[in-house]
Amino acid sequence: MNKMMRYVGIALVLLGVLILALYYFNALSGNGTLGTAAVFLVVGFISHIVLNKLFLEDPEQESLKNQ
Repeated sequence: MNKMMRYVGIALVLLGVLILALYYFNALSGNGTLGTAAVFLVVGFISHIVLNKLFLEDPEQESLKNQ
């Protein structure tokens, strides 16, 4: 489960990109669409950074790096 949590930020960024693509091809229109895409992109970027720091790949390897 911890390994899956590391990729939540990337999924949010991709969702933001999908919304922008729909806006570009006129499936969706309006400023709300652009604002929603911007929120998904920013939250996804920040959560990707934070979650990668919280859920490290292997705690044993991390302790070896600190020595």
